Amino acid sequence: MQLLGLLSLAAQASALYFYLEGGSRQCVMEDLSKDVMLVVKYKVEEFQPQHNSYVVNHDMGVTATIDEVFDNYHRVVNSRGKAEGKFTYTTQDTGLHELCFQAAASNGWFTSSRIRLHLDIVSGFSEEFKGKGDEKVHDLGRQVEELNHRLKDVLREQSYQRTREMEFRDQSERTNAKVAWWTLVQLFVILAMCAWQLTHLRGFFTKQKLV
Repeated sequence: MQLLGLLSLAAQASALYFYLEGGSRQCVMEDLSKDVMLVVKYKVEEFQPQHNSYVVNHDMGVTATIDEVFDNYHRVVNSRGKAEGKFTYTTQDTGLHELCFQAAASNGWFTSSRIRLHLDIVSGFSEEFKGKGDEKVHDLGRQVEELNHRLKDVLREQSYQRTREMEFRDQSERTNAKVAWWTLVQLFVILAMCAWQLTHLRGFFTKQKLV
């Protein structure tokens, strides 16, 4: 049971849909490790009053972008496809990625219709997707190969989490050290001021022949 729980973390999938007005954009955030492959399937449907339902309009298109949020929103994908399609992307660095989608008419102008956007996003390390289209591979061998790849993915994901925890701990230790040094500096300054004031008062009282 524990092994099955770990394998479920290796590849992540999410199926979503959104209702949009006109040419508005819809964005989703994904926190991804390096060398993770994204497989994104999308479909836009336009509301048709005569049918009182959402149907695929093949005259429409979809603009899809992927920005690296951690690198000042550096754009790594900017593509335009049909009303229904799929694209893949392999991450180059670890961090937060923003995926945005926007529907447009075939002439390039943004539509004013009501839109329903379907998204099916699957993420996993690129090895996980190799060889899945080869139907000649025996079922048992393919399952063993996928199991090995997913176990490697689990180890890589655990290594990534450990690295982030170590970075957070190091940052916390550096912050605590700075706070401790600043406290010592403040204490030294206070003691120095007290010593100076005592010396000044003693000299004053001596001059006034009070001591």
